[in-house]
Order: sequence, then structure tokens, then C-alpha cells
Amino acid sequence: MSEEPVLDCAGHPLPLERPVVMGVLNVTPDSFSDGGRHAGMESALAHARGMVASGAGIIDVGGESTRPGAGPVPLQEELDRVIPVLERLRRELDVVLSIDTSKPAVMQAALDAGAGMINDVNGLRAPGAMEVVASGTAAVCVMHMQGQPRSMQERPHYADVVAEVADFLVGQAQALVSGGVARERIVLDPGFGFGKALEHNLALFRSLPALAALGYPLLVGVSRKSMIGALLGGRPVTERLAGSVTAAVLAARAGARILRVHDVRETVDALMIQHALEPKQQGEV
Repeated sequence: MSEEPVLDCAGHPLPLERPVVMGVLNVTPDSFSDGGRHAGMESALAHARGMVASGAGIIDVGGESTRPGAGPVPLQEELDRVIPVLERLRRELDVVLSIDTSKPAVMQAALDAGAGMINDVNGLRAPGAMEVVASGTAAVCVMHMQGQPRSMQERPHYADVVAEVADFLVGQAQALVSGGVARERIVLDPGFGFGKALEHNLALFRSLPALAALGYPLLVGVSRKSMIGALLGGRPVTERLAGSVTAAVLAARAGARILRVHDVRETVDALMIQHALEPKQQGEV
């Protein structure tokens, strides 16, 4: 059996031999699933503590909603939302902290506050983003998005969604490596729901084994998303738990190494059962 990778998160090695759960911490008033619930400092800290206690290996802190139709948040407002939370979490929790942002200035401030990972839905396309990543030692997740959140779901179109997403992700990863970023710091995310219709999401999900074979750890985030609701006949966000957990387990089976979820305890439980009950390959424990 080939050796599984270890993600280098600013000196915090994160083993990926089994899938790692990334817990979502939205400190925004308008996120699609839990907008406003954790915008206050004490609520955010309590939620983060709970997710770590439930088995999260990464906490992903976001201060700007990227739901379809969302507008941009001013730089200072985003900084005011996320940096104090990151600073408190860094003092209190021994866990990898991720900053969910596309702004290079927020990336830099988050790294200074102790973040060990940058999670950019814009795929490091903003001027200066790659330079911020290269100047530090944090891990980075490069995600594919067609368009921008405000309009990305209006008319997404691809000739070959799997090939186009793979080409973009590999191209950005190669640019990072050329800029001095070690491969051990890079994660790829196909960006489910970001400028993709249901048929695009399904094609990407069914191609996860091929995407996982691109040479970098794969992050999958489908938790509570509209594709889950659509597959369940139009279920609202509050009724997508079982579908989200099932999709997370299937993604792990297909090769995903990091699973970005809202429901940490349920996902960790499902992965534990999967690991215990699935037939083992020769040489596996």
C-alpha cells in the first residue's frame, strides 16, 4: 500500500491516511446554512470547541458568505469578523485553523493570527494571492469556481466539466509549485455548487477517483448544498443531514482526504463505521 500524504499546515503536520473532517465556522450574518448563528465571539468559540470535541481536525473560519447571489464584503469588515476569532481559537485549541477567504490581505492577516491553512474559493486568482501563500508555510486549498458568487449559478456552462475543472486545478497547483510552494502544502477542491448546475456536480462527484489521482489531496464540500436538496426531491437546508453525511462517506470512499462539513459529529461517526465495517485491502489495518 502506498504511503498516504501528510499535509504541512505551517509546522502542524496533518496526517491524511484517513479522511479528515473540516468543520465550518461561519462568522457571517448571511451564510446559506447557518447565517448569523455564530457571528458573535462567544457563540463562535463555543461552536468551534464543540466541533473539535466531536472530531474535527480543521476549523474553517469564514467572514464572507459565498452562497449563490452573495455580494462582496468590504475588506475591513471581513478582517473585523475573522481575525479576533482566529486569535482566540489559536490560544484555546490545538487544531489546524483555516481561513476561508479570497482576499490576499485577509489571508496575510489570518496567517499572522495563527491560521495554518488558506481556503480560497476563487482559486488564488486575485492579484497577490499566490505571493501571500508562497511567503508563508501554511497549507492552501485551491478551489474551482466558474464566475463569482453573485452570478455563478445563473447559467453555468462547460464543454467538459471534469476536464475543465481538472485542468484549472492542476494549472494553479503547478503555478504554486513554480512559485516555491511545496507540494505537501497543496490541496485541491472541485468546488461543488460554485458555478455548476446539478448535472455538473454529479459528473464531478462520479469522477472523484480521477480527480483524487491528480497528485494532490482532494477536499470535498457538499454539506447541506443545493445538490443534496435537489437529489432529495427539493428538501430545505434543515432537512439535508442524512444526504450530506451519505455524500461525505461516498466522497471518502472515492478518495477525498478532507471533508468540509457543517455536521461534524454525525460525519465523524459515519466515517468511523465505514472504516470499521468496510472490507480491508491486503496490507490494510
